[in-house]
Amino acid sequence: MQKYECDTCGYVYDPEEGDPENGIAPGTAFEDLPDDWGCPLCGVGKEDFHPVD
Repeated sequence: MQKYECDTCGYVYDPEEGDPENGIAPGTAFEDLPDDWGCPLCGVGKEDFHPVD
């Protein structure tokens, strides 16, 4: 699954890990994150992330 990086702080969302501290289970694709999910480090929205290799 595709990883996504925050343009603001560099946090990388890894779908294999999810974001358990914010209720996102491992295996959740970036596209399947809730619309109101934000970067757990700086709080920006999904629109401020880009795919990484």
